[in-house]
Amino acid sequence: MEIQLRAVTYDNFDAVVELQLLKHQEDYLASNCYSIAQSKFDPDYQPRAIYADQELVGFLMYHTFDCDVRHQTGIHRFMIDQRHQGKGIGRCAMESVLAEIKSAAQLQRITICYHPDNPLAKPFYASLGFIEVGIDEEGEMIAEIRIGQDHD
Repeated sequence: MEIQLRAVTYDNFDAVVELQLLKHQEDYLASNCYSIAQSKFDPDYQPRAIYADQELVGFLMYHTFDCDVRHQTGIHRFMIDQRHQGKGIGRCAMESVLAEIKSAAQLQRITICYHPDNPLAKPFYASLGFIEVGIDEEGEMIAEIRIGQDHD
């Protein structure tokens, strides 16, 4: 299976917005429509449509910024449509976005947040190298991958 991350464009916008999570997952993530709108007001957000063998199957968005002298990227959204879950697409897509993010110069940290009540999130992200570092102000778990020598 070939996984590709593509820009969200006029041509695929409607299809990206129509992607759906399973009912019990809906409280874990902002809608794709909201995320795409958010990216139009902040050019540092990078929305990506996830394709598997040329079929749209998911959406993700990350944000790169500098804070406290560290170049950091946060993955703010990640979802695979309910019809395509359980096929290994999410793992391949996350590996693809991590490779895309790591290609940036001077990157020191990649973060992701998730609801602590999500039973699949911790083992999934841990298997990709994310380490939990604490709860944020919204009650979500923060996990990160540190890159290079900066481990303060």
